[in-house]
Amino acid sequence: MKTKQVKPVAASHKPRINVVTLGCSKNIHDSEVLMGQLRGNDMLVVHEAANVQADDIVVINTCGFIDNAKQESIDAILQYSALKDQGKVDKVIVTGCLSERYKPELQAEIPGVDAYFGTNDLQDLLGTIGADYKHELLGERMLTTPSHFAYFKIAEGCNRPCSFCAIPIMRGKHVSKPMESLVKEAQYLAKNGTKELILIAQDLTYYGLDLYGKRNLADLLRRLSDVEGIEWIRLQYAYPSGFPMEILDAMHERSNICNYLDMPLQHISDEMLKSMRRGISKQKTIDLIKAIRDRVPDIALRTTLICGYPGETERDFQELQQWVAETRFDRLGCFTYSHEEKTHAFSLIDDIAEDVKAGRVEQIMAIQQEISYDINQTKVGRTYNVLIDKVEGQHFIGRTEYDSPEVDNEVLIPTSGNYLTLGRFANVRIDRAEDFDLYGTIVK
Repeated sequence: MKTKQVKPVAASHKPRINVVTLGCSKNIHDSEVLMGQLRGNDMLVVHEAANVQADDIVVINTCGFIDNAKQESIDAILQYSALKDQGKVDKVIVTGCLSERYKPELQAEIPGVDAYFGTNDLQDLLGTIGADYKHELLGERMLTTPSHFAYFKIAEGCNRPCSFCAIPIMRGKHVSKPMESLVKEAQYLAKNGTKELILIAQDLTYYGLDLYGKRNLADLLRRLSDVEGIEWIRLQYAYPSGFPMEILDAMHERSNICNYLDMPLQHISDEMLKSMRRGISKQKTIDLIKAIRDRVPDIALRTTLICGYPGETERDFQELQQWVAETRFDRLGCFTYSHEEKTHAFSLIDDIAEDVKAGRVEQIMAIQQEISYDINQTKVGRTYNVLIDKVEGQHFIGRTEYDSPEVDNEVLIPTSGNYLTLGRFANVRIDRAEDFDLYGTIVK
């Protein structure tokens, strides 16, 4: 089916553009770039406005990663399509991973959408709205996060062959951003008050191979570390196979590179790792974690696991449980396997019942909850440099360098008797700790 042609918005009338973002931090970044371009075209731009207007153009940036995320995106498309039918919004445009992956099916099932665009169609999307892509805006974004931290995408796509993952289908092959443009983007963000860069990519550790012929993440880290005003640099989404140990040297050398590493490992059973096509064995995984902790003893390690992958036996799962208990990750997330079309694993039989998958996730997270509680108890009485993110109820809420937004520990400080500025640092003594929350007092 051909792409539906949409008449560009007339230059004399520039309506409000309401951007709705679903999915991961990479989508947040992409929406921010889109909104930066729209704002650079003197468009009125809002992000996820609660009130809709009859002349709104709604742009939905979708996720197509796993079943729950896909359903959330479809529900959003249906919701705004219904509002369009009722005359409560003017146009609905869909972009992002779901649109990249299922465009023909979406066009057939939800024809009321004005246009569908993929993950690399920014210029075409802008043209449909009546905006021009402005190269001079490179690195400029309209942040949806608090201005003191920003997700910082250093590469697009992925070359890894993981059997369960549809990201290469939706995002394409790995493409590193040039170091010079990333430094400029960091400088722009710092000038506008950003203190923390959260580096994201489908695989941070692959950075530079396509541009410079070598893994160049360590050099990039040093360049970003030199940007005036950047006080924290955080690494998310590292890949274990071929892990470049030199990034730990940069972490050790530079005080503004957080002792934090998010490295999704997915499983530990050799049978599962082989079927998942992870390119690493159980022993090599264990050796890598030990080497990382030896090099940076104070590091906080976060990982992600999958339960219920095709063929996962009770023995495989028990091996996973024992390894989680022994390894004692600082942070851990666990998800049920999702059978994704066009992935290598889709040829396998999805033979684990959904309730068994969910039960295994619960068991892993129960183990991790105890570990998190024990680790947090060791922090009581210690003082940390805490970045204040927000105020909720009767508490300021912040994070240490060992915690990423939304997914890790939060530090709660009473508002009563304290005056703290959002986006600033404070020295906080931890007085009490729970599984995933720390409670502290300002040290003056």
